[in-house]
Formats: sequence, C-alpha cells, structure tokens
Amino acid sequence: MVEQQRQRIEQEMTRMINELDLEHLRKMQADMHRCAAQCCENRESSLERVQKCVETCSVKIDWAQSYVQRELEQLQNKLQRCVMDCNDDVRVKMGPSPSDSEVAKFTGIFENCAKNCVDKQIEFMPALLKKIKADLSKSQSHT
Repeated sequence: MVEQQRQRIEQEMTRMINELDLEHLRKMQADMHRCAAQCCENRESSLERVQKCVETCSVKIDWAQSYVQRELEQLQNKLQRCVMDCNDDVRVKMGPSPSDSEVAKFTGIFENCAKNCVDKQIEFMPALLKKIKADLSKSQSHT
C-alpha cells in the first residue's frame, strides 16, 4: 500500500515536471542556446568576453531550473514530515510490546494516515503548478 502511494505521488510529480518542461523550461533552454551561439559568432570578442556572454545567457534557465527544483523539494519535504508525523503517532499509540493483531491494526492506521498525506499533497499540486507557471512566465517576460 505504501509503495502504491509512493508511485502515485511520483507519477503526479513527473506529470507536473513534464508540463513545466514543455510549456516553459524547454523554450528557455532553446533561448539560452541561441543566445550562446550568438556570443560565439562574435569574432571580435575575446575568449573571456565570449565566456561571460555565454554565462549571462544561461542565467534565466539556471534560475528557473533551481526554482522548480526548490518548489518540488518543499513539496516532498511537506509529504515526508506528514508521513513522519503518522509514524510518530502510531509508535506512541502502539506501546512497547504490541501483539501481532495490534501491529496489524496500527499498520493499517499508519497506511491510512500516509495515504491521507499523499492525497493532501496531490490535491495541493495543481495550485503549486499554477504558481510555478506564473513565476516562470514573469521571469521570461523580464528580458
């Protein structure tokens, strides 16, 4: 059951990343490469100027990728904290030497709690996706 929840959240995160890539990151990456190519075509510039130009071209995509990664890490951290709370609650309730039937009962309680954590984060993901897209759009318009 826990494996099934892990797969659900991974699938949703993958879907979100793919959508962000197709709608924003890939265009930013292409823009960065076109910009870098223009830097390299300038035969009058020194090696150092060309390198600085290329670095400047990658600032936006570097920021965007780091931003998306930070947002996804925060989502994962929230999920982990929630599941850890479930685990802590069950451990306290279970006591020092539970019987097999108590272990089974508390395993079920834990799994249900963990499922609720996943449900909550998946429910939150469309709003997060909307926020990330808006922030990426703002960054792209500052050219």
